[in-house]
Amino acid sequence: MKLVKSLLLGSAAGLIAVSGAQAADLPVKAKAVEYVKICSLYGAGFYYMPGTDTCIKFGGYLRADAVLGGAGDYNFQQGANAGSNNRLTNYYMSRARFDFNVDTRTATEYGVVRTYADMVFTWDSQSVTGSNPSTFSTGSAALGLYHAFIQFAGFTFGRTVSIFDAPWQSYPAGGPDTIPGGSNHTNGVNQVAYTADFGQGITASFALQDETTATNGQSNLWNVSSGTAAQFVTGVYGANAWGGTRSPDIIGQVRVDQAWGLAQLSVAAHDLHTAYYGATESTGHPSDKWGWAVQGSLAIKNIPTGAGDVINLQAVYTDGATRYNFQSLFPQSFFMFSGSGNGAYQSTGFAGLSDGVFGAGTGIDTVKTWGVRGGYTHNWSPNWASAVYGGYAQLKYGDTGKALICTNFAAIAVAGATCNPDFNFAVVGVNTVWTPVKNLAFTADLSWSRLDQKYSGSIASPGIATAAKPAAVYELKDQNSVTMLLRAQRNF
Repeated sequence: MKLVKSLLLGSAAGLIAVSGAQAADLPVKAKAVEYVKICSLYGAGFYYMPGTDTCIKFGGYLRADAVLGGAGDYNFQQGANAGSNNRLTNYYMSRARFDFNVDTRTATEYGVVRTYADMVFTWDSQSVTGSNPSTFSTGSAALGLYHAFIQFAGFTFGRTVSIFDAPWQSYPAGGPDTIPGGSNHTNGVNQVAYTADFGQGITASFALQDETTATNGQSNLWNVSSGTAAQFVTGVYGANAWGGTRSPDIIGQVRVDQAWGLAQLSVAAHDLHTAYYGATESTGHPSDKWGWAVQGSLAIKNIPTGAGDVINLQAVYTDGATRYNFQSLFPQSFFMFSGSGNGAYQSTGFAGLSDGVFGAGTGIDTVKTWGVRGGYTHNWSPNWASAVYGGYAQLKYGDTGKALICTNFAAIAVAGATCNPDFNFAVVGVNTVWTPVKNLAFTADLSWSRLDQKYSGSIASPGIATAAKPAAVYELKDQNSVTMLLRAQRNF
């Protein structure tokens, strides 16, 4: 019996020893996984970045467009070669676009610190220049940075939309990128801005904006001394003679945004600083001149026609700040062609936009514009909505600027032709949007654009090689464009 007990105790001790040795060989127990936590402070979609008190949200959209009878993604038929109206003109264009944005927010003793970036990756149809179809002027892949800013204690530093703009930019109820009648910085503008919040939806903002790039607030500044006939028939009336930067645009805005809708008043001051009259500094230059713009915007919500229905309206006046009316996506010089019934080879219409005009030894003569636009959106059901929209704008050159431009017109005028570079431009359209499921929308948008140009008679054009237009006599005539956008978009 004693022998059996000794064997059992010995076996137990051996098992304990072996178990201890095996336990020593096991890895140390892993720490608990730190799962991503939902951040409910700033709305749906935010999460805490692991190990920090910063909340982050990812978003964006994927879009597929087909445009029938337009230029670019959703532009009227103008320029080379949509406006050529010949065998070089694309009957359709297509676009695939991916938009990705990142929004971060951190609560501090000074308020929320926010950063936001919005990047777009685009592939467009190609278009041809001249009679050689292997020479492509536009299209293919493109990268854009529409927003990249920091917000802190009421300040905004970086790139985003302008405080001058209406919240709907230039899309009061959808529509093309070229509706006149107000500003549009949907692709962003570099700036420093401050917004004071007085509560109950009442705010006031002030900003300094860098409008020096061609895609923002700087229209042409014509030095007509170097204008040529070949340029003239494309709507280019001289050299675009901006000098270096001197002052950013100065912007102010007040807004009331409440349940009934929104009212906003915006003002802008825009410095016109030219280069020299000639090729060197010894030729002299005009003195700087300040342009300005004022805009009013109004949105009316919860109207009796249906839940979610809205009317958006705005009006603008500019003097020496044309792009606050004919906005950032509107072409700043363009031409259009169609048939003629008076015996000319074809008809043409062209227009040049400008903040101001000068010639050798003259000052800057500013260009004045005014415009209106608006739209009405009606929701038939949670899945269907339709809208109507329109815009109208007028551009007028001053007497001095007009005389300078018309001196160059005389070189191509046929007997009886009259020169007047002023013009009006109008857009009207309708659209329907089907949303079968949340965040997926299919859109059909039809628009008509009209150039009401003020030239009359005929010109002996030297031709436009990029549009395959020969030297010939052309009738000066108003032009029209009809364009349809078909779009599928998935937001996330």
